[in-house]
Amino acid sequence: MRKQYGKIQNKKDQRRQKRRLSIRNKISGTTERPRICAMKSNKHISVQLIDDTKSVSLFTVSTFGKDAAADSCNVEGAKKVGAKVATIMKQKNLNCAVFDRAGYKYTGVIAALVQSIRESGIQV
Repeated sequence: MRKQYGKIQNKKDQRRQKRRLSIRNKISGTTERPRICAMKSNKHISVQLIDDTKSVSLFTVSTFGKDAAADSCNVEGAKKVGAKVATIMKQKNLNCAVFDRAGYKYTGVIAALVQSIRESGIQV
């Protein structure tokens, strides 16, 4: 992976990019245990399930688009997105996964998302 954080002007975004690359060096998804990658903005949240061995995205759940799982990017919306991710994973016979927080701190929306997936019976 190319280190891009040298060209980012905002220091906060630069630190997040550095954390993101550090996490991705340690985490990889497989067919039996795919990687759950979360993307968060001020208005929306998006979650992808990725198989890194085949370089394929299995499915995506987000708070925008025609199949939106929730209305906004708050704790309640993250719980709804997490529940939808868990139901789709159960339909695809996936019981465990690896979580990639993409450089975001594990608080608030990201923590609620993972907790909702765990409460639905998926091992993360």
